[in-house]
Order: sequence, then C-alpha cells, then structure tokens
Amino acid sequence: MSEHQEDDEFRGAPDFRETLSDVIRASKLTARQRGYNVKPAVERLASLSYDQGLLPEDLSQLIDLVTTPSFLDQASLGNIIRNLYPATTVSVDLVTRVVGSLGHGKLKPSLAIQGALLKWLVMIYHVIDNQTILSRAYSVLFNLLDTAAIRKQLCHLLALITRRRHVRPYRIQSLLSLSRQTGNDPAVTGLLRVFKDYYPEIIVGEATRAKASTFKHPDPQWRERLDEIQVAHATRHTNNADRPLNAFRVARRRVNGKGSTLVPEVHTLNATENSVTLEEIESVDGFVNNLEKIDLPNQLIAVLGDPLLQKLLMLKPDIEAHDRVGSWLSSYGQDLMSGELGVDPRDCLEMLNTYVLSTKTFPPIFLAFFGEYLKIWNGHDGRDLVLSILAYLPILPFSELSVGIFLPFETKILDNTADSQLQLLGFYTSLLQHWTILLASLEQQSAQASTTIAGLVTRVNDLCLTLVQTSPTASTHSMILDFYEQTAVLASDPKLLVHTRIMIPSPPLVYILHFSFSPSTLSRLCSILSNYKAGFQKAITTSRSEYTSEYINEFNGFLMDICNCLWRSRAFNSNDINAHGCLMPAELVEDLTSYTNSLRTGATLSMLFSLSYSPVLSLLAISYFRELEEEELQRSAGKLSTRHAGPVTRSSLIALANSGGLQVGWDDYRLGVLSYLDGKGMAGVGQLMYNTMTNVMRRRSSTMPQS
Repeated sequence: MSEHQEDDEFRGAPDFRETLSDVIRASKLTARQRGYNVKPAVERLASLSYDQGLLPEDLSQLIDLVTTPSFLDQASLGNIIRNLYPATTVSVDLVTRVVGSLGHGKLKPSLAIQGALLKWLVMIYHVIDNQTILSRAYSVLFNLLDTAAIRKQLCHLLALITRRRHVRPYRIQSLLSLSRQTGNDPAVTGLLRVFKDYYPEIIVGEATRAKASTFKHPDPQWRERLDEIQVAHATRHTNNADRPLNAFRVARRRVNGKGSTLVPEVHTLNATENSVTLEEIESVDGFVNNLEKIDLPNQLIAVLGDPLLQKLLMLKPDIEAHDRVGSWLSSYGQDLMSGELGVDPRDCLEMLNTYVLSTKTFPPIFLAFFGEYLKIWNGHDGRDLVLSILAYLPILPFSELSVGIFLPFETKILDNTADSQLQLLGFYTSLLQHWTILLASLEQQSAQASTTIAGLVTRVNDLCLTLVQTSPTASTHSMILDFYEQTAVLASDPKLLVHTRIMIPSPPLVYILHFSFSPSTLSRLCSILSNYKAGFQKAITTSRSEYTSEYINEFNGFLMDICNCLWRSRAFNSNDINAHGCLMPAELVEDLTSYTNSLRTGATLSMLFSLSYSPVLSLLAISYFRELEEEELQRSAGKLSTRHAGPVTRSSLIALANSGGLQVGWDDYRLGVLSYLDGKGMAGVGQLMYNTMTNVMRRRSSTMPQS
C-alpha cells in the first residue's frame, strides 16, 4: 500500500475529503444561494485537521480557500487558518501563495485574515521545505510594515528571517521613522534590536531603548500539537518503507513485518557479474548511467506498485514485459469472475490507481481488465478508485469505449439519484481534461479524437439535460459549466481545434442556464459561448465544409437570443435572423405578453430580461447607477436634485436629465453596467456582448482612453 493511501486510511480520507469539498463548494456561493449554515462543516473540517494534520494536497486546497475571494465569513476562515497543521514539510509554492496574498486590494484577504496567515507562517517556519523563499520575499514583506493591522506579525516574521544582507541603511532609516510615527511600537522596536545586532555602530539613540517585543512563539500549545502530528506522520512512513515510493530505489513495503500479498516486491534472480539489478540502484545518476544494463525483475507485475520499475519500462519498453503483466491481470480478472475466495478487488484497484497516477498512462490490458471487472462490480466498493483510474482512459474509438466501459459503468453507478449523476458528470469532466492534455502534446493530427470527443459531448449533453431537471441548483449548474468550459477550450484553441470538431451544447440546456438565478452562471455561460464563437470563426476559415449552415445558425441563435434579452430588450423575439425566441412557443409568448401588459408597470415582456430588469442582473445594474449618482453628489456638493427610482430605461434617463438628475446616455449606462460586472468577476456577459455585436465593440472602443 502506498504512503498516500495509508495516510488516507489513517485519516479517514473519504470523510475528510467530503467535508473539504463541501466547504470549498459552499465558499463559492452566497449564504442565500447556499441555503444552509456552513459553520458545522467548517468546524468538522477544523476538527479533522487538528486530529490528523493535513497532507500537502489538502493543505494546498485550504491555502487557496483562505487566500482567494470567497463567500465564507471571517470567523470560518479564521477557524480554518488556526487548524492548518501540516503533516509534512510546507512547500515553497504554498509559502509563495501566502506571501502573494498579503497587501491591499479588492482581491486580497481581509487584514485580519492576513494577520492570521502571517502568524501561521511564524508558527510553521521551522517546517518550511526551503526557508530561503522568505528571504527572497524580504522586500515585499518589509514594504508592508506601514499596515498597522498586520505590523506585529510582520515584525515577528521579519525578525526570524533577517540576516546581515537584509540590513541596509534605507531600511534602518525607514524603521527609525516608523518607530517615531508609531510612538515606539514594541514590535517595531523589537525588529530594530534585531537590526542593531548586525550593525550596533549604526543604530544609536533612544530608538532601541523603548519597550520591545521579545518575539516568543505565538502559541506554544499549537507548536506542541504540530510536533505530535509531524512525528506521527514520520513514524508511519518509517514503518512503511525504507524510502519514499518516488525515490530512485525499489519500494520495500512492510506492514507489521509482512509485505503485500497481492503484488510482489521487485526481486531479480540469476543476475550476472556484468548485469545491474534494480535493487542496486540508489540514485538518479545510477539509474541513468545503467539504464541499458538493468535486468528486468522476475515478477514484472511488481510494476503496479513500484515507481522505479515503472520508470524503467517507460524508458526501456519491452513487449514481453507487457505481455507478462497482461497475462497476470487477465488471470486475476478470471479469479474475480469465478468468485475465488481470498481475492480482494480493492487491493488491485489501489495498485492500478497508483500506476495510472504515477505514469499518466492507461495500458491496453487495463481496458480488458475493466471490461471484465465492471461486469461483476457492485457500483459501490472502491468507487472513488474506479473513477480515478478510468479518468485516464486513452482516446479510442467511441464505440469501443461506449460498449466496453461507459455503458456498463453508467449502469453500475447510476441509482436514480442526482448525486450519482453529478459524480458521473465529474468523471466525464476529468476524462475530457485528460484528453485535452493528450491532444495538446500531439505533434500530428489524431485520426479518431474528433469522433470520440463528439460522442462524449453528445452523451454528456443528455446527462446535463437530466441534471438540470433532477437537481436545479447553482452548484449543479456550476458542475455543468465546468464541463462546457473544457469543451470551450477545445473549441477556441487553434492547436486543439485541429484534432476536434466543435460540439455545441443542447439548445434547451443553454436557455435553462441562461434563465437561471445566478449571476455567476449567466456570466460563465456567456464566456463559454463567446469562446465557442471565436472557435467557429477560426474553424470556418479553414474547414467550412465540416459545419453545415443549419448547425452554425443553431449556434448563432444562442447568441442572438441572449443579446436580444440582455442588450436589445427584445426577449423572445423570433423575427430576427437566426433568432429562436429562446425556444418559447408563440402562444405562450402571447399569453405572457398579455399578462405583463395587464400589470401596467410600464415595462413590456421583451424588456423584463434586459440589464435593468433581469432578475439576475437588475440589482447589480441599479447598484452601478447608484454609485454614479453618489459620485456626482460628491463632485457637485449635493446639487443633484433628483435621483432615479429604477429600473433604468432609455426614456427614464431622458426624463431624469430634464428634471435635474444625473445626465447619462443610454449606451454609456449599458457599457458602464458591463464594466461594473467585469469588476465584480462576471466578465463573461461583457465578453459576449463585445464579441457578438460590432456596434457595442465600436462604442466601447470610442469611450476607452487612448494610450
């Protein structure tokens, strides 16, 4: 069993990972969209982190969570930071991300969170993989001392990392000045004393005689708990193997004195004086220098659990070795089919998962194995492992994948619940991401990628249509858009477009997402369609014959209908070229029009989905206009006699200007709303408007400042 897997079992990985996923998912939604209290999940996550510590992958996700904008409250973020107990050394990348999150800006964490992160850096300083990273960031940290809210923690961290090369005259002068400005702040005085230790003849006067911080450890109990976690983790790994599995030595796995009974360790018998065995390799140099001389071990099935043997077979392919591994897997599959006692499928799945994660490859024999295994699988045991392994399927003819893998897999995993459908969608998204990476690495055009990916997208189109009915939530829409963002990458990248055919989403799905109640969903949908449009423009210039006029017109209908709703105030209009009227039946449109007119609100049905009236964007639009009015009030010293009651229309802007209110043109207002949405992280709406309507692009260009 691998180190990572043993950590998972020791820690109760499924529970931890589910809790972590729940918190991350909740952080992307507002409290109203979420519909539940996230604090119990945060408390559970903090408790699990305190109990067992965090592996690098989990720690990385939590660092991203606390350093990037989210909808979690400050108390929850603080609770997470207080329980960031790394089980191993902390990588340079994580430290860099934390340092990069410091400072001022809309996308930066609050100063309270920044202070907590700095305190965390102080407490884990001794377990940072390469402490010189903080020395390289010395200037960045020093320049933040003007920020009072984080000054105490900054001074402590700077005191830890200050070396003679960091003490410069301009920094000394800056600290002396800061000390005077802050009334001899103890933290600043303490840092000055550190500086004086290196240059006592330069720093003189009363500056260092004031009360100073001693920079003791912020939380000794926290440090003790961290040490316990690190010792426990190191002990488990010492018992598990002589060296880590990714080292250039063969793996020697031992659990209570017994090795794995499923896959043997690497052993080479009958070696000669002139040959070199894998067991003799101890370093990368030894491996490279003896690559052509290394004898293969006797039991090649050990490749499933030994990274060094995996490297050897990748760099020195051997047909016979492949056949021997395939023969073992075939025999194992037959044992499973016959129900032979003593055969545990999960042991094999763990080995296969380790193999594909290490090599990023999926040998043909694996395909044959899963073709047999899926026939007897109950759909639950080792589901996460099966999903992880199959996400590395190669690009094969879609009919082969469908009959051999997809259909039996779906039959086993789907149980008439939305959760199983979402899990299947997540699997297909991961698979498409893997295929995208494979295609990006190809130098020649793939013969079957186009039809295979087209088949996959068609299959997922149906799955997504089902999901928007069984689970019409913002989180479901987000997962659906995750998949189509990946298809948009394939459609808009010229290098990838060579291998594939642009496959558009199902029309009903596009309109359902368009009329969702999440601004983020609408923005992401618009961004996806904009990327699709760019892809079509590139593809048509080189291979117009691949796309019929009907197919292109169907896609253009998405663009026209959304622009009609948001920009042109002509929702459900089907008279324009390519317009589909959002697939609304004419009779229903007539009934809704009559009902809207009977309300006598002054707004027609066609206006109700524009920027000003849209249930999704109206609040943002009026918020933008309120900011314009507030800015005008400040400039004119309160001389604005009338304010707009909302919603904003062309005629209401004219009436407002005539009555002494803010003077803004209709086009300027709408372009301003698009810029406002961009500033709120919803640039997709503007991206689609600019790329679809030339008059909007010209208007935008004319209003942009010239460089």
